[in-house]
Amino acid sequence: MLHEVFNVGELCKKEAFKEHTPEGLDMILEAAASLSQDHLRPILVEMDTKPPYLENGRIKVHPKMRELMQGFGRDGWISMSAPHEFGGQQVPFTITEAVGFIMGAANYSTMVYPFLTTGAAHLIESFGTQKLKETYIPKMYAGEWQGTMALTEPGAGSSLTDVVSTATPTADGHYLIKGQKIFISCGDSDAVDNIVHLMLARIDGAPAGIKGISLFVVPRMRPDAKGELVFNDVNTAGVFHKMGYHGAPIAHLIMGEANDCRGYLIGEEHKGLSYMFQMMNEARIGVGCNAVSIASAAYYTSLEYANVRTQGRKITEKDPLKPQIPIIEHADVKRMLLFQKAVVEGSLSLVFESTIRYDLSKTSEGEEKEKNQLILELLTPMVKSYPAEMSILTTSTALQIFGGYGFTKEFLAELFFRETRIHTLHEGTTAIHGMDLLGRKVTMKGGMAVMMLMQEVMADIDRAQKFDALSLFASILGEKLLALQEITMHLVSVAQNEGPEAYLSDATLYLELFGILAVGWQWIKQGVKVEELKAAQTKKYSADFLQSKSYALQYFFEYEIPKTEGLIRRLKSDNRVTMQAGKETIL
Repeated sequence: MLHEVFNVGELCKKEAFKEHTPEGLDMILEAAASLSQDHLRPILVEMDTKPPYLENGRIKVHPKMRELMQGFGRDGWISMSAPHEFGGQQVPFTITEAVGFIMGAANYSTMVYPFLTTGAAHLIESFGTQKLKETYIPKMYAGEWQGTMALTEPGAGSSLTDVVSTATPTADGHYLIKGQKIFISCGDSDAVDNIVHLMLARIDGAPAGIKGISLFVVPRMRPDAKGELVFNDVNTAGVFHKMGYHGAPIAHLIMGEANDCRGYLIGEEHKGLSYMFQMMNEARIGVGCNAVSIASAAYYTSLEYANVRTQGRKITEKDPLKPQIPIIEHADVKRMLLFQKAVVEGSLSLVFESTIRYDLSKTSEGEEKEKNQLILELLTPMVKSYPAEMSILTTSTALQIFGGYGFTKEFLAELFFRETRIHTLHEGTTAIHGMDLLGRKVTMKGGMAVMMLMQEVMADIDRAQKFDALSLFASILGEKLLALQEITMHLVSVAQNEGPEAYLSDATLYLELFGILAVGWQWIKQGVKVEELKAAQTKKYSADFLQSKSYALQYFFEYEIPKTEGLIRRLKSDNRVTMQAGKETIL
């Protein structure tokens, strides 16, 4: 995927990444795999069965996490994408996410701690004062201090417009913070010496709505004039007990109970949400990647089981004395495995499509820079939501392959099913991303992002048309893209004639439609590379491996792409049942 489909080695020619080589990038992935196998996977079940708990106002987590955080810092995992000036390795974002994919497949909870810290530190790098950078970044990258993103409040979940936490300026340059935050991932733990919250709040007298939100560094322990840590009036009120993802704590925080919670402004007043979106958008790609990682782990678990579990005989076998066969020989089990493979590997490709665009947008100039930025913005709602939603189905399918055993804790299938459910919720629900895609991204700059993306997709369709094995699927994708364009224009007319509520009422379905086609595009890209490798009679990949890719592509176009027909029909309909049904009639 990285080398053949996305040619990640080309990034090493960019000035920012010139100290790296393709071989060196592979070594990073190999090291991540070793770390994951030796240290992360062995504690997966124990972290699941012994979740964090609150004791004397602090959240206690698995004791191994302190050792791991120190190792993540010492060995450069937290800072690997950071600039050299901050002690980082300046590794491409694509490789950072690939590392996250490997670690997430091993033990999702463990990798949340370091990569949340990476995102928070990167935000301070980008917008913080020199003093903030000097005070916080070294400790965060060393794995001594944890970073978080503190947005959600009891009365303001997805609606950040309604954030009510306050910040009162003082003569000493800091602000006094008061408020509550809930669902804060790694918001408190004894795995580190300090927690550094990137927190949204309203400065006294700020305008209403999102225009009045500012961003602050709010540490649990603040350095005093001598550099010693003193308590900053950030109290842990509770820890949420979750369906899955048990190894990482989710905290309820109360700031300013003693009127001594100090916050330090990042950037300018009232621009906090725009700053936070940098971390949020990076995290949204990460969420999609994390969903794929868990779905991948579930796929390989069920694949292994299907090869060893014997049950039944071929439909045509009438002799009950003949030995039972491995269930992987049954067509419906192969269907379930191909479903997982097609979604997992198609989704992973979409993740890398986004991360490559991110890296190119940071290292190119002019029209090339704008193109990659716009395509990245357009893809972000899809790369977050499609893998998240589909991982629920694929991990459920993995569990189905285990049959009754899948419903027990003796196998990992049920754990992965529980683990992945969070990904449609955090960093914006699927509905939020549907409205973002249709309400903002599709129409930005007069539809330029969509136009640029379509040009890229059509170029790949043209390449695929040259191969007999792909021409039919390429034609199907081309037809569906025309239907997508027609639907988009139809919805624009709905907005003009019926208003924004009607326009966005089925935005989630539009997101689903676009996501399926985006992954279909990724399979066309992979298919072209597979056919080129077959034609070259490469020895690098086995014939079985290449054929497995071809079967997954066929499956996606035969089983998943047809689902778009129902979505297109619904999006064309003028029946507004979800708007017309009153709350009194939904009983």
